Amino acid sequence: MIDAARHALIDAYIDAYNHFDIERMLALVTDDVRFEHHTGDELSVATNGKAELEKLARVGAALFASRHQKLLKMHEEGTVVIATIDFHGEIAEDIPDGPGAGSIIEMQGTSEFGFHNGKINRIIDRG
Repeated sequence: MIDAARHALIDAYIDAYNHFDIERMLALVTDDVRFEHHTGDELSVATNGKAELEKLARVGAALFASRHQKLLKMHEEGTVVIATIDFHGEIAEDIPDGPGAGSIIEMQGTSEFGFHNGKINRIIDRG
């Protein structure tokens, strides 16, 4: 069974993400938060610290006209929680050499959440 406080942190983080509420997302993470996004076996982006995560979050928010993460299930592995998440997003503007405005992106992946002092200190997305 997932610790209630950790479950609530993850729920709040995903809700803030879905509502493009970057300030609320940042309030839930430690100052030294580590974020990684892996595409397949490749690390595609990584940040260290709240300031870098904020920059990435603002760029990411601008890419989407709408986006929604749906939490499917969670389980603990030692000190981390692994969440399986469905993602649905609509691209806001044409991306050079990428999808055009209005394109829909749907995928399923996992997010590994680490914790320290009642906040999230690590998020590792794989999709």
